[in-house]
Parts: sequence; structure tokens; C-alpha cells
Amino acid sequence: MGATPALEGDHQSEAENAVKLAVNGFMNAIASDDKTDIAGHMIPQAMIFVHNRMDPDNPRVDHLPVAMHLENWAKRDARYIEDMAFTSVLIDGDMAHAWGPYSFWVNYELSHCGINSLSLVRTVEGWKIANTSFTMERPSECERLGVPGFPVEEIRDDQ
Repeated sequence: MGATPALEGDHQSEAENAVKLAVNGFMNAIASDDKTDIAGHMIPQAMIFVHNRMDPDNPRVDHLPVAMHLENWAKRDARYIEDMAFTSVLIDGDMAHAWGPYSFWVNYELSHCGINSLSLVRTVEGWKIANTSFTMERPSECERLGVPGFPVEEIRDDQ
């Protein structure tokens, strides 16, 4: 099976749907009250890279092993919601990549947004997040990044 982008309007293959389902499961685990739920969606040996642009004058790239992230995540007590739109999904055999803009909410307030780049691997248990890189940008950048639901004025008009 060759790399196949899943673009809006294209016929969705079973594999593309399975990858999207795995990513959406990961997003649901982020929102779960059970802070251990996220572990079932990630490969513990993986790495997370955060391209932090919250301070445009001092951008940085932070990285940490998923195992450490899972330990830290279990100690958090806020309400988290991450919403991601898929710009592309690529699949080649047992490896996949999902890309797209996201928004991240803490206690129902927009914290930041950015672009998610998620590498996945198909395991006997299904698709798992193998490595993650994401940009972390100020809420004022959400519209420019194409995050669904922005500009904010449109969200306020819909409420």
C-alpha cells in the first residue's frame, strides 16, 4: 500500500478511517477524567516535541519522552479538551502520519492552538501514537493556522 493522502472530498479508505479513529481516540483520552486513559493510545518509548511559539521573540523546541509525559499527565487535575482537524493522513503499511490544526482548551478557556504532526504505528492492538510534534501558538494565531471555529467572533456569534 503506497502513501495515500486523505484529503477532504476524497474517498476514505478503511485504513484512513482507522487512523483518524485512533487520533480521535487520543483526543478523547486527553479530555477524559481518567488521566491514565491516554497511555493506551501512545507508545511509551515515543517522544514528544513541542515547538513552543507562545513568545514569538523566544521560540523554543522542548522534548520529552512519552513515559515522562504520562507520569506528569496523571498528576493534572484541570479539564482539557483538544480539537483537531485533519489536513492530511498518509499511510504506508503499518506506519501512518496525521497532520492538521488544533485548538487546546484548559478549563473551557482557549489556552493555545497550533499544528499537530502525529506519527502512528499499527500494533496488534490497533493504531497507536508513536511520536508527536506540535506547534504551540498564541490564540491570536488560530485563524491564520486554519483552526476550525476561528475567527473567535464567529464562535461568539454562534453562542
